[in-house]
Amino acid sequence: MTDAAANNPRRAARHRGIAFWWRALIGILLIVLGVLIGGGGAWLVALGGSWYYLPAGIALLLAGILLLAGNMAGVWLYLLTWLATLAWAYWEVGFDGWALMPRVLAPTVILIFVLLAIPAFRNRTGRGNRNAAYVTGLLLPVIALGAFGFLHINALAQSQPAQPPAPAAQPAPNSAPPSQDAAVHQAGNDWPVYGGSELGTRYSPLNQITAANVSKLTRAWSFHTGDMPNGATKDLYSPENTPLEIGGHLYACSAKDIVISADARTGKEEWRYDPKVSDNAIPYGASCRGVAYFSVPGANADQACATRIIFGTLDARLIAIDAKTGKPCQDFGQQGSVDLNQGIGETVPGWYSVTAPPTIVRGIAVVGAQVKDGQAKNAPSGVIRGYNAVTGKLAWAWDMGHPDRTGTPPAGDTYFRGTPNMWTVAAADPQLGYVYLPLGNAAVDYYGVDRKDFENQYNSSLVAIDVTTGKPVWHFQTVHHDLWDYDLGSQPTLVDFPAVTGKIPAIIVPSKQGQIYVLDRKTGKPLFPVEERKAPSGGVEPDKLSKTQPYSGYAHLDQPALTEKDMWGMSPLDQLYCRIQFHRASYQGEYTPPTVDRPFIQYPGYNGGSDWGSIAVDTDSGVLIANYNDMPNYDQLIPRKKADEMGFKPIDKGGSPKKVKDIGDPQAGSPYAIAVNAGWRLSTGLLCSKPPYGHIRAIDLKTGRTLWDQPLGSAENNGPFGIPSMLPLTIGTPNNGGPLVTAGGLIFIAATTDNKLRAIDIKTGKEVWQADLPAGGQTTPMTYEADGRQYVVIAPGGHHFMETKVGDEVIAYALPAG
Repeated sequence: MTDAAANNPRRAARHRGIAFWWRALIGILLIVLGVLIGGGGAWLVALGGSWYYLPAGIALLLAGILLLAGNMAGVWLYLLTWLATLAWAYWEVGFDGWALMPRVLAPTVILIFVLLAIPAFRNRTGRGNRNAAYVTGLLLPVIALGAFGFLHINALAQSQPAQPPAPAAQPAPNSAPPSQDAAVHQAGNDWPVYGGSELGTRYSPLNQITAANVSKLTRAWSFHTGDMPNGATKDLYSPENTPLEIGGHLYACSAKDIVISADARTGKEEWRYDPKVSDNAIPYGASCRGVAYFSVPGANADQACATRIIFGTLDARLIAIDAKTGKPCQDFGQQGSVDLNQGIGETVPGWYSVTAPPTIVRGIAVVGAQVKDGQAKNAPSGVIRGYNAVTGKLAWAWDMGHPDRTGTPPAGDTYFRGTPNMWTVAAADPQLGYVYLPLGNAAVDYYGVDRKDFENQYNSSLVAIDVTTGKPVWHFQTVHHDLWDYDLGSQPTLVDFPAVTGKIPAIIVPSKQGQIYVLDRKTGKPLFPVEERKAPSGGVEPDKLSKTQPYSGYAHLDQPALTEKDMWGMSPLDQLYCRIQFHRASYQGEYTPPTVDRPFIQYPGYNGGSDWGSIAVDTDSGVLIANYNDMPNYDQLIPRKKADEMGFKPIDKGGSPKKVKDIGDPQAGSPYAIAVNAGWRLSTGLLCSKPPYGHIRAIDLKTGRTLWDQPLGSAENNGPFGIPSMLPLTIGTPNNGGPLVTAGGLIFIAATTDNKLRAIDIKTGKEVWQADLPAGGQTTPMTYEADGRQYVVIAPGGHHFMETKVGDEVIAYALPAG
């Protein structure tokens, strides 16, 4: 209070009143927090957790009571509690800024509020003490904020990463349109196949855009597909599209399978084909990751459908259209279409869909399908089929439940139901004639007592199929008796692997649990040791669990097991709640078995490690690039009777109400439904585990050694309750989508939830360029050259699961012309 205020009784009374009410308000706040933190702390201690919260809550309670009583000791008690909190936080997590935030940020803000209450004690102190109080009230907040800022900035400082070899600059070869032979259709001037080639390297030899000039990269053109969700589908769109480019024509598909051809130089639309997919055919999400291009051997260039686009649809059709005109190929199937529901048996719209492009090898278009997860044990079959790319006739079918059959089932029968399926993209070696199938789970994901022997054999496995016969050549299993939805989502990548004895034809298999396996692609034998480590036991099917699980001796992306100290949140209350949840759950590390009596922690979660975005490999410099997620799930089995009472129903019985769908899946035909908290999220939308949640890593291809590893994604468009924080801080966000690597020494990647496309220097991991996208970048970019100019193209369509903005734009970036 100033001398002027002291000499004015009315003003002095007003100041005293404000100070009194401020002090009372802060006292009540501390009492409420003390009760909540102290009570929760007592619960946590009873569960065997940290002892910090109980005495801290008691101290807050006492400090609040003292403040309400007008006793200055309440200020000093809170100050001591704050100092003790700083010491405890440092003891737990050191200078890790993101881990410190929920521990010290809110207590520091409250400290400022408490210190601002000091003037309310002026009638109990002399002028000297009053002045000291003012100085204390001014300096301590500055010191507190300065200390927190130092800790945070220090934690965000990145150490200099290791340097991988510089990529060799080389001229881009001209790429001819694909034809039916044993050649590999590599990316060059064109981007002829999803993943760049049948090998799935996502690498381009183009080098016009480099780290030195990428800052000049600007938008060259864009167009809109026009495919946007309506009211009924607003929560279902996730296009995930990566276009192709061949001979100056770009081919993109939209969320509901509209195929568009555009001039690769200008983005001007040339034609479009709409297969008229119904809204009710949308499965988990409306996605079209890509299409396939095929050149008919020996066909006259002027002949209709001499070159064709072949793609699958959400309503389970395989369609071929003329690459020049967009008109259906009348010689393919029935007027250009094959019904993939043939032989599948009982199904309903949205249960059996195609979201990935076919892989065409030696004139055979190999297709799998997405069977909507978690619905019923009697789900449609995961059969893999090969169709003649010219006629659309079935060449073979691999039905693991009927291995002797090669065609359609006999009348009255179906392909074996509920078998593991391939919803993602296959890779191929056209020279060997092998196609490599990354398989998912048998139905259902979280219960496997009644799985057949052949399902246990192929579940979550990579299977090599001879494309000429449709017969399996070898398989490699990445999870034994998978009860965690750890299906192989990534397209595998084929490389000539450097070895002492020369180069070995190899295949790299990334997994959701973070293991990266390297196998001989001729035999399936590991090139690096695969260790079978002891796995946890217990759960609802202890006799069926595998006693071991395979761990790669090459490289892995998974992090150490979670501990209570890894819990996070927006405030100490959130973190305390997450600590209580942690101790209430069953958790034995990786492969903790599902439980029904209490929740279980699945870490990594089913969106952990590498998903459908896959990896990229710079085959010239020998660097593997993997973006990955690091998030747990918080799950629990629900007994069938309770699940029925809650309203769980499979898709063929009408499906569950939305509020029940948000909880989990019915798993009909098994004793349990499953409740899944993907990412282990709080009601605020924040996660219970500390960031970073998304990373990007460079790995030396030859040795598997990490060259650098960086968080990927900023907090700018992320925050509590879905409110963007606008903070340009690298937090490492969840990501979906893959990287593109070029001979210019750059990694192009979007994938994160901050709606940005980035260019990263492959040598250092440093971001050298970024562009804001109009929607979520949950897709993989591609690149090509037209008229001597290199373009980088992305189709940022957004993603319902990642909760990013949906869009329909296809965008090309290039250096300024001339």
